[in-house]
Amino acid sequence: MKFPPQMLPGSPADKYPEAPAGTIFVVGPERGYAMPPSRYTLLFGRDREEVHVPVGVDDPAVSRRHGVFTYHGSGSGWWLRNNGNLPIKLPGRDLLLTSHERALAPGYTPLVINSSRQRSHLVEVRVLGEPGPDPRAIPGDPGDPTVPPETVYELSAPERLVLTGLARRSLEGHDDNPPPLTWKETARVANSSPYATRVWNENTVADTVERVRKRLHDLGVYGLIEEEVGQPVGSTLSVNLIRELLKSATLGPQDLALLPGDD
Repeated sequence: MKFPPQMLPGSPADKYPEAPAGTIFVVGPERGYAMPPSRYTLLFGRDREEVHVPVGVDDPAVSRRHGVFTYHGSGSGWWLRNNGNLPIKLPGRDLLLTSHERALAPGYTPLVINSSRQRSHLVEVRVLGEPGPDPRAIPGDPGDPTVPPETVYELSAPERLVLTGLARRSLEGHDDNPPPLTWKETARVANSSPYATRVWNENTVADTVERVRKRLHDLGVYGLIEEEVGQPVGSTLSVNLIRELLKSATLGPQDLALLPGDD
């Protein structure tokens, strides 16, 4: 079946054309785009004139070219890469951080960019596994520079070093929802950093993380104190703190430059 790349109506949409297996449909609020399984790239973001699918065109926290879909061949299919400042929320609790990539499984995948607690932007994606029902969508100035998200939290240099160590596995993006490092592991990584200005141990690491947790709790972030998560606590408080710092782009993969190359 011949199927050329083509523009689609934005959400809500009534019907999309028949397409071969492997075709990707990407839909935003203004318009969508469909591409067959060939070595194309498909862009979405704030700059209406430079992307296939505009999203968040009046929200300067969304990057002008926030994400890109690339076809890697019949054995690998379509991949999503986050080129934006803000993470892209995938189904469940998974976050795709800036510069990270993820393979897309056939079927429907909603992508959400949360620019603040009040604003979020939906991009709907469907990759056809086998020919079947037509996919359906659910419901500033693009040339302006991208501004930082309004919820970025201030961290001192020592706090950033410790929290980057604590969140190292998440920042490296090797696994979905990886556990944080232990206090001992975090102290060892922080002490190995060329940017360390003091000697860290388990207690000083724990005190630093607790101080940041309480500060964010006072700002209204939920799930950072024991009373809000219940028993057993385990690593839940650290996991929730890391998630908030990643979601707000307070921490990102660029912070890994603070750490030594190997554990």
